Amino acid sequence: MALFDENVEITPAPRRRLPRATTAGIWALTVALVLLLVMTFLPTAYVIQQPGPVYNTLGEATAADGTKVPLIQIDGAETFPTEGALDLLTVQVVGNRERTPSWFELATAWFQPSRAVLPLDAVFPAGQSTEERNEQSAADMVDSQKEATAAALTELGYDVNPMISVFTVIEDSAADGVLQEGDLIRGANGQEVTDATALREIVNAGGGAPVDLLVERDGEEQTIAITPKETEVDGESTLLLGITLLHDYEFPFEVTIQLNNVGGPSAGMMFALGIIDTLTPDELNGGANVAGTGTISGGGVVGPIGGIRQKMWGAVDAGATYFLAPAANCGEVVDHVPSGLQVFSVEELDDALDVLEAIRDDGDLSALPTCEAS
Repeated sequence: MALFDENVEITPAPRRRLPRATTAGIWALTVALVLLLVMTFLPTAYVIQQPGPVYNTLGEATAADGTKVPLIQIDGAETFPTEGALDLLTVQVVGNRERTPSWFELATAWFQPSRAVLPLDAVFPAGQSTEERNEQSAADMVDSQKEATAAALTELGYDVNPMISVFTVIEDSAADGVLQEGDLIRGANGQEVTDATALREIVNAGGGAPVDLLVERDGEEQTIAITPKETEVDGESTLLLGITLLHDYEFPFEVTIQLNNVGGPSAGMMFALGIIDTLTPDELNGGANVAGTGTISGGGVVGPIGGIRQKMWGAVDAGATYFLAPAANCGEVVDHVPSGLQVFSVEELDDALDVLEAIRDDGDLSALPTCEAS
């Protein structure tokens, strides 16, 4: 049986052309894929800020050796059981000067209310390495823990004897080779100094003349004369010794705050509340889950922080229903509060304690300050 006739010429059927709409769709998809590929690898000048880990100041933390320890540990004073949570909040930064997020990552973050896109220079100042930034952040954390302890113990009626100590000596500065890290500065030109502002005022009041510092080193006091150098800072001329300072105190007992791999000063207020709760009977928060953020001075003044919107989302994720926000950050809070979170505005430690008292005693929360549109 013959399947075809070899004398018959077969003409192939003409190829069907794709519809114009289909062709346009293919080209659009191709261009989109190319753009997506470019956006994935093209460098940017931005980083992403997002909620970081949440730590209960009344709970436990992981020590450097991996063991679990109380986040706040007090030796030498009576302590009391606590309940609920007084959460401190952190912010994570995605990207750095060595590796910035891709345009695709930025576009994704832009549409998520819990994340923020920030200029690289706003988070990593030009001229500052990642290592230097981490060192400064660690120093800020140490300072904030001391300030929080001072604020808490002062609130409870203890005498904490404020002082300042040398944290670093800047190379080729007036103090280079004269002062040492750890030196306690007790006075200047015959005046007692207990904070950096007072020392700065004395130095500049001298008009460039040598400053006689009363310094305690290794338990012994000595007077050291240093001639400040005139330096331009932010376009203005000022006199500097060339040191960075830490506020220090003499506490009546030992307060240890164990929190690894977290830097910055923004946990200060929550540290202070955790210390007060640990040193006083009953639950400061009535057993509720309360979160908050804010720097704090030894005198109990609460200061602003960065990333408050991301921290509010972190609070919600951790199960908090109440949030303590620095009054100075209220402009960033209004119209950005996640559902289910009640935010209170605090200017001082006493304001935060008022909120906790109202929560504990079922008081009138509506009478307390909140963040309102101006």
